[in-house]
Amino acid sequence: MRHFLKITLSAVVLAASVPSLPAGADALDAVIPPPAVDLPRSGATQTAVLAGGCFWGMQGMFEHVVGVSKVVAGYAGGEKSTASYDMVTTETTGHAEAVEITFDPTKVSYGELLRLYFSVAHDPTQLNRQGPDSGSSYRSTIFTAGAEQERVAKAYIDQLDKAGVFHAPIATTLEPLRGFFAAEGYHQDFLIKNPTYPYIVRNDLPKIEALRRVYPEKYSKAPAKLR
Repeated sequence: MRHFLKITLSAVVLAASVPSLPAGADALDAVIPPPAVDLPRSGATQTAVLAGGCFWGMQGMFEHVVGVSKVVAGYAGGEKSTASYDMVTTETTGHAEAVEITFDPTKVSYGELLRLYFSVAHDPTQLNRQGPDSGSSYRSTIFTAGAEQERVAKAYIDQLDKAGVFHAPIATTLEPLRGFFAAEGYHQDFLIKNPTYPYIVRNDLPKIEALRRVYPEKYSKAPAKLR
């Protein structure tokens, strides 16, 4: 993005699986290993907050995951007073565009969400750039709600790096979740409401198609859209 200021279109290339995979759009045909360490697949509804580029695509993709009941686009990493699109795009607030995912751990675990995050949601080898977007507000960050989420996320990053799954080390950072602030209403379910928008067609619809094709058991045709 800048969502309403400019759109730089870049080709989405689908590559075949190789021993050391490209990441992001270049690896949409690839299955990556599941996490060796995970949280229990039981208990009450949980939430995960993830950042990986424009929140339009992150929200749109995770809304199609089985076991996910709600995905909210928003901001994390900064203060409540600066959690607005106009402020975040100045790249001075500490915020990242992020999504808050509400999920049923009996249907999809925290680690399984991270598997999709690393493989089809974004390019984890890029720190402050995703597709045509650059800046710290588009950074690759897992906002951990407590020690257990941090333990699972750190272990999975180590596992994938040691296995040489991607062509470069994972750049994703871990930050303790200090707060999540919902984005403006016009950003919510943007992909669902605007499926033919050029940015969405080029950068985000391929992620949903990759989820359907590569992880069919995790794909829900009907999105968990906000109401």
